[in-house]
Amino acid sequence: MYQAQANRNKYLETSIQTATPAQLLIMLCDGAIRFCRAAIEAIKANDTPNAHQNLRKAQDIISEFAATLDKNTSFSEDLLRLYDYFLHRLVEANMKKEIEPIEEVMGYLIELRETWVKASKLSTVS
Repeated sequence: MYQAQANRNKYLETSIQTATPAQLLIMLCDGAIRFCRAAIEAIKANDTPNAHQNLRKAQDIISEFAATLDKNTSFSEDLLRLYDYFLHRLVEANMKKEIEPIEEVMGYLIELRETWVKASKLSTVS
């Protein structure tokens, strides 16, 4: 069991170190989506500490998106407003332990992930 976890951690570490910036964005979106799903399941199970922990992890990823956003791009202000909205909704979900705001943000994250995947494919073709 321990060896399998160590191998998985090494694989993840190597994947992160060799990833392109677009691949890192996609990985982070995957993480935020996974944490949103886990928070929803925790709320359904009435597991408040686990819901809080997973929502905080999703918020941390979105905060990282905002902090590392290239402010020189034409769409950066729109993305920043979108990230702020995501954070607002996740904080609201965490305070009230409501599923609906998490589902909303998760839907947007899935769309955002798909956009990054398409952009990544286009940048490798060019």
